[in-house]
Amino acid sequence: MDQVILVCGPAGSGKSTYARTLESRGYRRLSFDEIAWDLGYREHPVRPAAADIVHGVIQEQLVRVLADGGRAVVDTSFWSRASRARYRTFLAPLGVTPVVHYLSTPRETILARLASRAGTHGDDVVVPPDLAVAYLDGFEVPTADEGPLRVITG
Repeated sequence: MDQVILVCGPAGSGKSTYARTLESRGYRRLSFDEIAWDLGYREHPVRPAAADIVHGVIQEQLVRVLADGGRAVVDTSFWSRASRARYRTFLAPLGVTPVVHYLSTPRETILARLASRAGTHGDDVVVPPDLAVAYLDGFEVPTADEGPLRVITG
């Protein structure tokens, strides 16, 4: 089993549902959206300074999980190659090579899921239609040359 999984995909691709499945298999789920929500950041996009705070919390929790011998799944979009590289760089001194699980979900499905959101909790953050399209158009699909990759049909 992979020690650290980075769940990757645009908003609405099914990352949190997939991450919960891994959680039921013994992984500790570290959710960007839930942590952001709990810290009071409830609008998309989360401002860069706030995103840095949330990633700091995730990384602190990730270190604790690994120190305890556990496995973790990081539930955030990892929308850019650079964002995935940052976590690989962070984990390298810990002797961990994360595996990216990319959720390949049809565009129409993603847009329909986002249109149905009501903003009631961290996994239900409202993403306006124009922003949803921008997220999809700007998403950098991971490739195997970045490191270990599994493609999951979302």
